[in-house]
Amino acid sequence: MARNQLRHHRQLTARQRALLGELEELFLAEGFLDFTLDDLATRLRCSKSTLYALASSKEQLAVKVVAHFFKGAAERIEQRVESAADARAMIETYLAGVAEELKRASERFMADIAAFEPARAAYELNSQAAAERIRTFIAKGAADGIFRDVHASLVAELAAVLIGAIQTGVVRGRTGVSDAEAFAALSDLLLGGLQRREAAR
Repeated sequence: MARNQLRHHRQLTARQRALLGELEELFLAEGFLDFTLDDLATRLRCSKSTLYALASSKEQLAVKVVAHFFKGAAERIEQRVESAADARAMIETYLAGVAEELKRASERFMADIAAFEPARAAYELNSQAAAERIRTFIAKGAADGIFRDVHASLVAELAAVLIGAIQTGVVRGRTGVSDAEAFAALSDLLLGGLQRREAAR
């Protein structure tokens, strides 16, 4: 276990970072549950020992790649939010960014996440962070007078519930829409509901 922890904390080499990126693109396109380590080594033209240097099992490798995708997506989205002028633009930019990032994910990838608890936990953690960011944006918009006089905390909590329903596949199962489409619809719903009435005219 100590050895695994050392591997986890060790700085990745340039080759390992590149390999992680290649694995991310492969998993996003084709999912990950059906691959064996032998399959991955063949597809990436590397040795199994190279993969073992990233993670000690295929399952741990899958979690590492899924977490890498969501971490990178979050960083890219936050960079976009930095240039947003106000809370409305922050919500619009943030949720558009989430939808755009999830468009990179195939149905197979999302299905594999739903079927594999450790990967599902990584997605859930990301969704919880997204819900917290939306809470922050709504509170800021209400304080700045950009959003109409609503119970900001209640609206934020409802948004968090909807994000949870998207993440757990409830929305996808009931409507047939992708998670990317669901986040785009959530943006429209939130911004339409929060908009000041005089701005809507």
